[in-house]
Amino acid sequence: MNKHLIKGDKTNVLLLSTGLLLPFGTVGCQEQTKKDQNNDPNVIVILADDMGYGDINANNPEFKIPTPNLDKLVQEGVNFNDAHSNSAVSTPTRYGLLTGRYCFRSRLKSGVLSGYEDPLIEDSVSTIAQLVKQKNYQTACIGKWHLGLGWTKKETSLPLTEGGNQLDPQNTENVDYSASIKGTPVDYGFDYSYIIPASLDITPYVFIENDKATNLPMQKIKGINTERGLFYRAGDAATGFIHENVLQTFIDKAKAFITNADQKRPFLLYLPLNAPHTPWLPTEKYRGMSKVGIYGDYICMVDDMVGQIETVLNNLNIDDNTIVIFTSDNGSHWTLDDIEKFQHRANANRRGMKSDAYDGGHRIPFIVKWGNRLKGGESTDQLTCMTDIYATLADILDVKKGPRQGLDGESFLPYLLNPEKEKTEHAIIHHSISGQFAIRKGDWKLIDCYGSGGWSPASSSNQIDKSKIQLYNMKKDILENTNVAAEYPEIVKELKSELEIIKNK
Repeated sequence: MNKHLIKGDKTNVLLLSTGLLLPFGTVGCQEQTKKDQNNDPNVIVILADDMGYGDINANNPEFKIPTPNLDKLVQEGVNFNDAHSNSAVSTPTRYGLLTGRYCFRSRLKSGVLSGYEDPLIEDSVSTIAQLVKQKNYQTACIGKWHLGLGWTKKETSLPLTEGGNQLDPQNTENVDYSASIKGTPVDYGFDYSYIIPASLDITPYVFIENDKATNLPMQKIKGINTERGLFYRAGDAATGFIHENVLQTFIDKAKAFITNADQKRPFLLYLPLNAPHTPWLPTEKYRGMSKVGIYGDYICMVDDMVGQIETVLNNLNIDDNTIVIFTSDNGSHWTLDDIEKFQHRANANRRGMKSDAYDGGHRIPFIVKWGNRLKGGESTDQLTCMTDIYATLADILDVKKGPRQGLDGESFLPYLLNPEKEKTEHAIIHHSISGQFAIRKGDWKLIDCYGSGGWSPASSSNQIDKSKIQLYNMKKDILENTNVAAEYPEIVKELKSELEIIKNK
């Protein structure tokens, strides 16, 4: 499918939403027939933004937010209880999901990108979209990109932006919004894309279809910062861009893409949502649906968006041959004050929040549904990382990876087919917003710094020592309260050694 064949006019718009249709193949399951192997599944990957493991009712016994559609996914699929994003913040996690590589291997060593920085994914690196192209998949990306873009300068000798700071430039007069944009998803294996550049609180506020901005000209708008969660920066916005409408727009685009896809070919839909990241903007329909204020109401809206995708799959009678993955890019930005106010633990029974090396920063909801291929209502405690999606797709479709493609993942297909399978000790790395490292293997977790590495306080009554090295037994101490590094020097040595081996692959 040529990327320019799909246009967003009023009569033929391909809409991609909060769900992911990942075209998983049938290889790796010896019992499957040749007919099955020629019927590769559709794949939809729905990536929520800043949603915690405890924000799904089925994962949290303290019922505060109704999530009937996500609960239904849990009932019909496999729930991964110990899944993690490869980073505790947005940009690096998205890099890891799409490439199967830890983002610290890229030029980005900490933090996130702004809406004006250059593309992050290297030309030499393969994405999941390019991977599934080996099996003739239709591919689309709809939602929040946040991996850099190659905007055109009006005057090439001048900087693209000036003044302010990385996330809040003051002078954008040199940006040519009408020109073609490099580094959009169509340059990385996606046939069609409809995206916003970064988070919904980071400028510029504009939809980009394939390689062109829509709804020009741009104008300057004021930001907001009126109360907790109601925040976005001032800056450039496209005419008619309304923050409150972005989430439903993505879902409508996704539904259109699914509906209009060629039924003779499988498709991959990568659907990175902009919610429930700030600004928390549930529309009127969802106001008051939760007991957790506008944040909880926004999650109710996300849940309904997932339900809309599921309805389309059912109506088209393709749900049995569609893999739906629902996950989040990191833990929730849910502070101790939020917990005290609402008595809701967005990150469930884990310490910390988005940005942290503590588990609250990167332990994420991770649910996989695959029609009647999976028994449903099962769960696995296998340690899993978002970088494993690339390897799992390769396994299911029986397609070859390059020698350094999908470098940092292992297939979780065996745990889809048999959730009770004995766990393996697959070491994974956690990366905080400040670029600090942690490594988890089996029951042990080592954090190679003092404190959280993120926004949680560097010291508390739970950790009064100033040790640079932290070691926790995650089976006995899921709250990461007791640093046992001094008691287990051999474990510290082993994990530090393995961390260096992985970093230097």
